[in-house]
Amino acid sequence: MWRQVTLDVHLDHPPARVFPYFADPGTWPAWAPAVEVRERIGDGPTIVGSRWAAVDRIIGPFRVRFWDELEVVEPDQRVVWHSTSPWNSRVEYACSAEGGGTRVHADYGGDVAGWLRLVALLPTFVLARILMRDFVGLQRLLDAEDARAGAITEPR
Repeated sequence: MWRQVTLDVHLDHPPARVFPYFADPGTWPAWAPAVEVRERIGDGPTIVGSRWAAVDRIIGPFRVRFWDELEVVEPDQRVVWHSTSPWNSRVEYACSAEGGGTRVHADYGGDVAGWLRLVALLPTFVLARILMRDFVGLQRLLDAEDARAGAITEPR
């Protein structure tokens, strides 16, 4: 079942701070609520073709296991990940500077398989709301880093 969701989100931090989180799946469990595990397969720098073993937590105790592979990376601008079955998806994060922060255009698209088709039946606005939690988590993580570093941030 093919699904596509596009989000356009502003984060209050510059691309140099935001982009590394999209480009490093090892950070995703810290800010993306559904992400349980991302473990790098192999050594060396993260380059196109790098793979990650992945586990996402979907609807309570249910988990899905798959692989993420880096397809495209343009530092501080754009990163594209491919996820294997059951997601069978492609996720692109495009970052651009906007008013001291970052505008993120996130495009999620895939041919969801197996029992995850039940999730794919959710209305697009519900899927968008679920995915939006990732950006809320990343904003909070970056704000907390600023607070620890002694930077002044406005409460949310």
